[in-house]
Amino acid sequence: MRQSYDAVVIGAGHNSLACAAHLSAKGWRVAVFEQASRPGGAVKTLELTQPGFRHDWAAMNLNLFVGSAFFKAYSEQLMKHGLEFAPASHCFASVFPDGKWFGVGTDAAETKKRLAALSPADAETWQAMLEEFPGRAEYIFALLGNPMKMHILARLLAKASLRRGFSWTIALARLLVSSPRRWLTDTFTSPHVRATLGAWGMHLDFAPDIAGGAVFPYLEAMANQAFGMVIGKGGADTVTRALGGMIEAAGGEIHCNEKVVRVVKEGGRAAGIELSGGRRVMAGKAVIANVAPGRLVDGLLDGNSGDAGFDRSMRRFAHAPGTMMIHLAMDDLPAWTAGEELRRFAYVHIAPSLDQMARTYQQAMAGLLPDEPVIVVGQPTAVDPSRAPDGKHVLWVQVRMVPAEICGDAAGTIAARDWTSVKETYAERVLDLIERHAPGLRSKILGRAVVSPLELEADNPNLVGGDQICGSHHLSQNFLFRPAYGHASGRTPVKGLYLTGAAVWPGAGLGAGSGFMLGRELAG
Repeated sequence: MRQSYDAVVIGAGHNSLACAAHLSAKGWRVAVFEQASRPGGAVKTLELTQPGFRHDWAAMNLNLFVGSAFFKAYSEQLMKHGLEFAPASHCFASVFPDGKWFGVGTDAAETKKRLAALSPADAETWQAMLEEFPGRAEYIFALLGNPMKMHILARLLAKASLRRGFSWTIALARLLVSSPRRWLTDTFTSPHVRATLGAWGMHLDFAPDIAGGAVFPYLEAMANQAFGMVIGKGGADTVTRALGGMIEAAGGEIHCNEKVVRVVKEGGRAAGIELSGGRRVMAGKAVIANVAPGRLVDGLLDGNSGDAGFDRSMRRFAHAPGTMMIHLAMDDLPAWTAGEELRRFAYVHIAPSLDQMARTYQQAMAGLLPDEPVIVVGQPTAVDPSRAPDGKHVLWVQVRMVPAEICGDAAGTIAARDWTSVKETYAERVLDLIERHAPGLRSKILGRAVVSPLELEADNPNLVGGDQICGSHHLSQNFLFRPAYGHASGRTPVKGLYLTGAAVWPGAGLGAGSGFMLGRELAG
């Protein structure tokens, strides 16, 4: 049986759902097909440990979604379909072996006070950065929020040069291409401040010495100070549930437990999809694939798009190192020895220095289990108590970076090489590191679920090797080159077939950028 729609969407990640929601709102008849049992991709919330404890499977921070053009256009409809946020005024912090800590929240005076205790000069620098941020943000967000096309880049460059001057524009360009270490050491004197901000680069595959990574620590620092952080009320899946409600209210459809095995081509164009059971679903206007680039070519196009250069680029698309998740049901939040106030922060990083982060990254790239991984301790119930029973808590622990294929252990204590055998043992190493800063953590654990990088990929094939950002953001694979030169809009050599998701400009993060840009282009 052949069904027909205006657009058929492969994969129910937040980008493809945003695209489908926009097209549905514009009158297109749209159907989304997802192989998992529920939509959302990496953005879902599950009771992984004990009943009543709701854990975000992978993504937690919704700042980019709240600040997105999609949310600006559709906030009222999303709210009608249940979207709720929990704002955090205490955003992120880092703890250090010497007992010190530094954190950023919306109280600028408090942040500056913490900075002054570490370095009076850095406190003054921070104030100057805050004053300059609105001017810089206008152009950075314009860059991230527009299609990656040469005429748009030229227009932004000309506008900045005309309004702010050539020297100012060059300084902004230097920030965009600098490594985290270069920018942080040029800007701050305190190693604690450098490490606290540098940890954000590790969220996006930017170890301290990789060019192009400085802008992410900069944006996280300034945006969290200026606007705070936002997580989802009850879980990050509030976003995907609201998107699904929008789509269905406009007449669109979402089909789960449906694996797409190939794109159907007729007359040289994408005409629809074929499901694993052999059923074909046709698309009159567009087939939209929210998949990893390698899977697009070798999975859905049977190895040939008709453009050998494009196929080669998709196969060579580089993924970031993996991550491991540890979900904990807790009797109480960690007792951070550095300061009681840390219990109020949404994120606490354990990443003591730029050198340690660089070493961790190199170990993971070499296939070694890092001796001291970068640890992100998410404390969502400090912001949103509804995620756990009264008086209880959940911890969202993200372990960065780890290898998908284990070649050895940098610490020399783990002999096994398969994640099935390794994950619980490695989780103990992570808990040991947290206990250095929060003694007694283990005594508060009521239940735990450890998810290896390969389990992340098995659940969502876009997270290749546990890469939660669906592709490195190094300069050779960013801006005009994401996912490949000439295809940053998501267009493919197959007429009517489009790629969306984190592998397409503007990349990772819950901003719905690639999906909304594609939806606007298709709907005119």
